[in-house]
This record gives sequence, C-alpha cells and structure tokens, in this order.
Amino acid sequence: MDSVCLHSQFSRTAPLHSKESTWQGLSLLNSMKSRCSGLGLQFNFRVLPQHLIHAQALVIKCDNPQNADLPRYYSKKEKKPFPIPIVELRRAARQRLKDSKNKPRGAVPPPKRGLVVEKLIPLAYRVLNARIRLINNLKKLLKVTPAYSCKWCSEIHVGPTGHPFKSCRGPQASARKGAHEWGEAFLEDILAPVEAYHLYDRLGKRIPHEERFSVPRIPAVVELCIQAGVDLPEYPTKRRRKPIIRIGKREFVDADESELPDPEPDSPKPEILSELFDSEITPPSSKEETILLAEETLEAWEEMRGGAKKLMKLYTVRACGYCPEVHVGPSGHKAQNCGAHKHQQRNGQHGWQAAILDDLIPPKYVWHVPDVNKPLQKELRSFYGQAPAVVELCVQAGAEVPDHYRPTMRSDVGIPANVREAEMAV
Repeated sequence: MDSVCLHSQFSRTAPLHSKESTWQGLSLLNSMKSRCSGLGLQFNFRVLPQHLIHAQALVIKCDNPQNADLPRYYSKKEKKPFPIPIVELRRAARQRLKDSKNKPRGAVPPPKRGLVVEKLIPLAYRVLNARIRLINNLKKLLKVTPAYSCKWCSEIHVGPTGHPFKSCRGPQASARKGAHEWGEAFLEDILAPVEAYHLYDRLGKRIPHEERFSVPRIPAVVELCIQAGVDLPEYPTKRRRKPIIRIGKREFVDADESELPDPEPDSPKPEILSELFDSEITPPSSKEETILLAEETLEAWEEMRGGAKKLMKLYTVRACGYCPEVHVGPSGHKAQNCGAHKHQQRNGQHGWQAAILDDLIPPKYVWHVPDVNKPLQKELRSFYGQAPAVVELCVQAGAEVPDHYRPTMRSDVGIPANVREAEMAV
C-alpha cells in the first residue's frame, strides 16, 4: 500500500480557547476526501502558557500517492527489462535449492502436468466475456466520444481535438518537426490487438519456423482463456484426464486413459457472448445512458485485466524482449519472424522472457484532459498526466476515475492558468 504523509506545521500566537483560529487552515481535508479511500488523521497538541507559541502537528495518510511518474518510453533499439532481474532470479533459485535439501519434492502445478485448474475455469469464461463486452461497449462509446490517432505513428489522443505536443516519432517526423497529423481513431487504436499462435497441445513440440503460416493466430487473451479451460468449437484443444508421465527432462508420454470410466455429460457451461458487427452498433441516446455505458466499460476493462493477471500466475505466458510478439505456453515458438533492432544477429529469433500483464493487454497511455472545454497547452505539458486510452475514454464519457489511476493522471496537481503562472510554480 502506497502512503503519503503530508506534514503541516501550524504556529499561532492566538490563545488555545479560540476554536476558530485553531482549526483555521484545515479546509483542505474536504478536498482530500474524494481523493483518498482511507484518510487517517493524527493530531499532536502541546499546551504551553498563553503568552508562548503553541504548535499543532497534522499528519495525513493517504492510500494512493499524490502523483506518480509516467510510464517510461522504450525505443525500438532497447531491449525490454526482465520483470524480475536476473540477479534476483539466481538468488531465489539458490535459496530454493538450499531450502529443498532433505525435504520431499513439492507438488507440481496442474498446468505443468497437462491438466486444467478446475477452479479457474469460471474465471476464464468471465475474462473472455469481459473482453467481448469491452469491445462492444468501446464501439458504442467511439460514436459519441471523439478520439484521434496520428497518421504517422501509433500515438492517439482522446478529446475534441488532437493535442499540440510535438512528439511524433513516425516517418518524416523531422520534416514535420515532430507534429502529429490527426485522423479518426478506431477500435484497434484504443485497444491494441495482440495475437498469439493457437496451440492444440500446450505441452507439445514447439512450433517450428516452417509451420508459422499453417498454425492459426488468435487474440492472446482468447488463447489464454482456451488453455485455462474455455471450450471453443472453432479452436479445438487437447484436454487430458490424467497427468503426463515424464521420461526425461523434455520428454513425456500421455498416461493410459482407457481404464477410466466414460466422461460424464458436460454440465451446462457459461454462455459466451458474441461480438457485434459495426452495422449493429447503436450509440447511447442520452447523457445518462452514456454514463452507465462508460461505467460498464470501465468495469469490463478492470475485470479483463484482473482476471488475466490471475490466470498468468499458473499458465505461463512468454513475451519477446525486442518486439511485441507474445506466446501463450511454457516455452516460446521457433518462428524466426522478429523484425526488431539487429534481428539479423539473432537470425530473426525472438528473445523470450517472462511476460507481464502489459505485454498481454497493452494499456496504451494517452494524455489526460482535465477539462474538455479547455484544450491542452504545450507550455504546460509537465503538469498534465496520462491514463490508459480505455480509461480516458470512459472518464470523458462520464465515468468516475478509479483511485489507482489518479497518480498517473495527476488529478491532484493544480494546473496553472497561463504560462506566467507556470513559471512561478516551484
């Protein structure tokens, strides 16, 4: 839990029995109620003779920090850092080896034995339905909330007009002095598509380079849900009823399931929603309906990300450290299709490493617009915050800002009215 302590020292020469002067200057507490989910106050009084100065110490503790650093931008020439540094991984491995001496070996997780975690199957269905609900709602919100994308780079902006910051890194950016050329944004600009190969057997042989076009590619979140227990007729997958038998470090055989009784008829599974076509999209007709739609979209976004994070703890997901490629499975594929910086030295092979949630579901940060009626000013860029494009779209449509997004959105930072006032800020 993040916490921020604001220490304020109030010194006065007024007598102690003056209540009005004692509590003067504490009006900021009312404004902090909406920003802090938990507010703890601690008052320390020291009573001195009336002719001396008495001090009051106020300590305010908040669950969320006032603001946080914006996400770092990694150029195409940089390799993404490991989620856990190599030094810490080696230290943890040595500690596990030391602790496991003269102790029985622990249980192997079901996914590593070829089985499915039964208690996570309902969660996988909820994540899949949340993704479909999110896509349908974003199509409706884009009809009433303006969003723009640059024609030369991947940057987008949610607001009545594009932002004035010259941060374009696309082709011929130097000739345009970094200025963006804005056009209408679509669903793929707001919710970045991340695809992965569909595996019939997640413990089978790795996909060779020669079969890279014969294996279907589907959204990575959908593939994660399929491996977690979701059954889709168009994407069959192998389900084992008994754990595999290891005969080597990388070799195994399937256990004999002929002696098992016939599987019971499948119990009714949760219904899977369907995506709406563009011709079936109907925008909200009133402001109240738009706010309800924005709240529902934000809930679907949080449910999809939170559920996918839980699934990733048991079902391994790999990401390339050089390009956006993602693979759902115990080890990455062998397709030599990495086109990142200096890929010739690796013969096009990917540099697989453990994936994080942002690799599977990129948040795609955009500039936060505090007031829709006031355009952003390039001179006040350091005072503005950022938020994921989905969150910013829902907030501008009327949804309430979640507490854990306030630090990067810098909703607690006062924005100067003009450039001269900004120069006076410390």
